[in-house]
Amino acid sequence: MRSHTLFYSCCLWLFVGLSSCQTPASAIKQSSQDVARAEQQIRQLSTDKWQWMADKEVGKLAELFDDSAKFVHMSGSWKKDRELEIIKTGSIWYKNAEVHDVAVEVSGNTAVLWNRITLEAEVRGNTVENEFTVTEVYQWQGQNWKMLAFTFSSVRDTHEIER
Repeated sequence: MRSHTLFYSCCLWLFVGLSSCQTPASAIKQSSQDVARAEQQIRQLSTDKWQWMADKEVGKLAELFDDSAKFVHMSGSWKKDRELEIIKTGSIWYKNAEVHDVAVEVSGNTAVLWNRITLEAEVRGNTVENEFTVTEVYQWQGQNWKMLAFTFSSVRDTHEIER
């Protein structure tokens, strides 16, 4: 009799514990209005980011980039501190990013943005122009979007972002 009571008590404790678990943010169904708002926020952040890079606004970029963010360029990959140093010193000066196409997908608290751009930059004193598809990964953290990854992929000017 006593073992049955213990068994049922354990089952009740397990049921109550499981039923009180919170649903992760990524599992919550988002309304189309929420997704559209998040997509617009990400588009604007990306636009702002290109301007901040051109203007060497490392303070604003430091706020946008997550501390564990990774950056992949034609010449290598590195983390947040190195990217900010490159921008601040002008060893790569992102003079102008002409954006030709943008696609955004939002899933839970994560957003991925693809830009097809022509980038005019000054690299070690030489002005260069390249076609890229740039992938930006963002995560909603607290009250802000933070960039987790930023990757340049060299493409032809005829490349189209598939939707």
